[in-house]
Parts: sequence; C-alpha cells; structure tokens
Amino acid sequence: MSRAVEIARGWIGTPYVHQASALGYGCDCLGLVRGVWRTLYGKEPEIVPRYSSDWAEPQGVEQLLQAAARHLTPADHLSIAAGQVLLFRMRDGAMAKHLGIVAQVGECPTFIHAYSGHAVTESPLSAPWQRRIAARFAFNKG
Repeated sequence: MSRAVEIARGWIGTPYVHQASALGYGCDCLGLVRGVWRTLYGKEPEIVPRYSSDWAEPQGVEQLLQAAARHLTPADHLSIAAGQVLLFRMRDGAMAKHLGIVAQVGECPTFIHAYSGHAVTESPLSAPWQRRIAARFAFNKG
C-alpha cells in the first residue's frame, strides 16, 4: 500500500466541511489532499485562497488542474496506481473541481474522497466515476 493511501484512509470518517482541512474535524475534497500532502511533506506548497462551491466555473479557469500541475507530478494516463490524485469533471465541458486519491486498483478499484453531505469515504471507482477523470497526478514531490 502506498503511504498516501495509508494516510488518506486515516481521514475516513472525517466530516465534510467546505474549505476545511482538519483530520477528524472536517474537510472537503481539496482539504483531504492538502492533509495528505502535509503528512507527506510538511508545510503546504501554497496558501489556498477562499473558494465557493462553484469555484472556477464563472471565470472558466481550470484553477484546480493548474494548482495540481504546479505541485504534483503528472501520472501515466495508461495505468492507474494506488496513491494517485484524481481530478474529476462532474459534467462534460465543466471545470475539474473534485479530487480523490486512488486507494485500490485491480478488479474492484476504489478511491478516497470527501463530498457534500458525506464524511471522507472510500468509494468504488466505478465506470461513471472513471469517465469523469480529467487528470491523474502522483504525490512525488519534485
């Protein structure tokens, strides 16, 4: 198991709180990835500005994708691996604005994420979720 998966699984059950990133107290999908980053590397690489639930859509800017490209390593798009950070587009043509971390690969892949109304959870990376993947990154700091 990758270290990122081990850390992310420790967040399971943390309540969903928009813009938060506090293990056991609250986080959103970005807060989960930020928390894993802090455990892996210490200080976060940049200050995250306040954002709304529809962030990036009014401006039409791929803010989340651009931030991931600044701080994470693009992953091979032919294979999925445990510990990869997934960015999702919730609708065709929409900005990427949901994140998850691949937990398990193989016949029944899963990912760990937080979303409104749900605590951090490990969900099946089902075909509908897989179709929404906009990009994959690795935590390899470099």
